[in-house]
Amino acid sequence: MSHEHAPTPELLALFRAQQAHRERMARTTPDERRAILRAFRDHLNARREDIVAALASDLGKSRHEALLTELQQVQDELTHALRHVGQWMKPRRAAPVLTLPGLRGEVRPEPKGTVLILGPWNYPLTNLLTPFVDALAAGNTVILKPSELAPATARVIRDIVEATFEPHLVAVVEGGPDVAQQLTHLPFDHILFTGSTEVGRKVMQAAATNLTPVTLELGGKSPVVIHRSADLERTAERLVWGKLMNVGQTCIAPDYALVPREMQADLAAHLTAAVKKMYGEGEWLRQNADLGRMISSDAVARLRDAVEGSVRQGARVVVGGEFDEAARFIAPTIVSDVTRSMPLMERELFGPVLPLLPYDDLDAEIGRINAGPTPLALYIFAEDKAAAEDILNRTRSGGATVNGTMMHISYAGLPFGGRGHSGMGRYHGFYGFQTFSHERGVVYEPALTPVGLLRAPFDRLLTRTVLGVMTRPMKG
Repeated sequence: MSHEHAPTPELLALFRAQQAHRERMARTTPDERRAILRAFRDHLNARREDIVAALASDLGKSRHEALLTELQQVQDELTHALRHVGQWMKPRRAAPVLTLPGLRGEVRPEPKGTVLILGPWNYPLTNLLTPFVDALAAGNTVILKPSELAPATARVIRDIVEATFEPHLVAVVEGGPDVAQQLTHLPFDHILFTGSTEVGRKVMQAAATNLTPVTLELGGKSPVVIHRSADLERTAERLVWGKLMNVGQTCIAPDYALVPREMQADLAAHLTAAVKKMYGEGEWLRQNADLGRMISSDAVARLRDAVEGSVRQGARVVVGGEFDEAARFIAPTIVSDVTRSMPLMERELFGPVLPLLPYDDLDAEIGRINAGPTPLALYIFAEDKAAAEDILNRTRSGGATVNGTMMHISYAGLPFGGRGHSGMGRYHGFYGFQTFSHERGVVYEPALTPVGLLRAPFDRLLTRTVLGVMTRPMKG
């Protein structure tokens, strides 16, 4: 480890304390783990109003959105883990091997040890604590690093953790990028990071110095593919809901929509109606508490420049187009007649701006999606079930929702994760338990077993016969 990334004495002492405790944590029973999870759940519930207030302070989230997209997600993960952790912890029998009669194999899930979870600012509660629940259920000691860009939420999380756990079991470490660098250069047994692709690369490079495995939840431009059979009114309502949740600052938010050229005008009209129905217009829209605020004035300026640059190249603002850097406000904005060469398509938007890209050839658009970086999410709207399945089968993404947006992340029984530039690894439920576990293969050999015939000397008649049967070419 370079001197530049050397941890402070306090940080190193905390890490070593967690390492010293990991064997004790690994031996916890299902009942003990359930008790740990319940204690965390109870302290989380006790600070419910503080969490809502912190999210409003950091991100301008409404009470409804804070409860639905942050607290409820963690509660669902806790409920799922409490219900299933006993089953997850059991060794799983492996299929017998015909050529090894008498032997019994099993897979034993064992905690990885001491793990680090680095959270983002956009969902500072759920994207930190959902994988934390998985890591805890798997029997690990955990260090949590919340985002410094959501300081109020970080403080509440720290208070909840300190009220629930001893620091040698779970601890919260606050600070900026320098603290994150110190942490990622420590020899953790696993690191999970949620954030940008650029920072994800740095986390992976740091982890590589210790051969630490990583799970990276990144992002990218998640496309919406609208088929000619789509119900446009329903499509518009679900698109607006997903796009404007957390004012578009969601890693799996629909980034742009591909729509048949002849349907673009109708879709734009339905989208406009859906925005007005959900959030209002004019001054009511500006004051609507259900519409959050951007993380910074720079984020507002970046999207304003992308919209204005695209308009100069022929795109058209259908609704919205109001940007207020001082208030960190962007009105929900729909832009039609966008092409892939325009500024709106250069990078992930991460805000309440939805470009519409009209298409004539669906096959060509699928080819373009597959030619680019694999998105974290993909959305398909089609009443024709065969068409929806065909699009699914011919595209790649971390996850997908058909005739909806973002719902796959809320489904506790499904894995959540990216591919390629959108990330690696997965979590949620059993898949998160697996991520934070080492699956140890074990074979039990009985006292009496024909396997002894496979040992030297190999010139015995019975041994030669058995070997001949075992090593003959297989057919079928």
